[in-house]
Amino acid sequence: MVNQVNSGDLEINSSLLTVINDLHSQYKSLSEGAVANYIPELAKVNPDLFSICIVSVDGQDYKVGDWEQFFTIQSISKVFAYGLALEDHGRNYILTRVGVEPTGDAFNAIILDEQSKRPYNPMVNAGAIATTSLIKGSAPTERLNRMLEMFRRYIGRDVFVDISVFTSERSTGHRNRAMAHLMLNFGMIDQNIEQALDLYFQQCAVLVNCRDLAVMAATLANRGINPITKERAIDKRYIKDILSVMYTCGMYNFAGEWAYKIGIPAKSGICGGIIAVVPNKMGIGVFSPPLDARGNSVRGVKVCEELSQRLSLHLFDCSSENGKLGTEE
Repeated sequence: MVNQVNSGDLEINSSLLTVINDLHSQYKSLSEGAVANYIPELAKVNPDLFSICIVSVDGQDYKVGDWEQFFTIQSISKVFAYGLALEDHGRNYILTRVGVEPTGDAFNAIILDEQSKRPYNPMVNAGAIATTSLIKGSAPTERLNRMLEMFRRYIGRDVFVDISVFTSERSTGHRNRAMAHLMLNFGMIDQNIEQALDLYFQQCAVLVNCRDLAVMAATLANRGINPITKERAIDKRYIKDILSVMYTCGMYNFAGEWAYKIGIPAKSGICGGIIAVVPNKMGIGVFSPPLDARGNSVRGVKVCEELSQRLSLHLFDCSSENGKLGTEE
């Protein structure tokens, strides 16, 4: 972990920057995958955009590529909305509405747990809609403002919703409406369905860049304190809940292979973003729009796999000092 800047740290910093520059050069020409096209606005994105950012828990950042390019956060927002719902209601109540079990089904499957009638976990669409419906507020505007304020704490600046993407998602989100009606039938959603869906579509349409993703991930790595602003973003008691669900469910039906090969909590989105958290050490953000068949960024998965191997980040890697920056076996 990077601490005070001295000659040894400067060597580590240079080495880490070299690693992400190498990875950017290595995968920039990779042409596999395709941008998401079932939401019309997302189909317009430039597939060549590509950036990698790392932020350490003491606030140092490393970035390469198109890291200033804004895009909508999409499903990565589920992580942070889940945290807000936990703060609003506590883990015991949230567990009555949304489970924590991984699923081999697609992220947009219209399916609930057969016994409990709950969505399987908060990282698939059904679970995220149920989670978002639990955000407290006396009216839609108050709930949206609370959501945006939550993102501000994680990122360190005011955030905004991309209205064109929100409108596009709202007008084409028929599968999500079907999930919401199914959950209403079983009592997993209490409030007005359209209000819940609007807030869900708005949270997915929040604009971020790759450095923002790394700062948000580093905030989770830093026990809920933003390493740049030093502001607490979430009660530290819920960090383990969030990271546990990210680890087992964050990469959809690729979650098992991700845990096996890469071994750190992560979440992807159809925007092409991935966040990954190395607890007590750093947050990683990668942005590259072309997706694989499971909905994960092709370049993003490759980069995270390489970073895990080169920096020995896998949580269960006992062969070397876990997460020692700038080392390679």
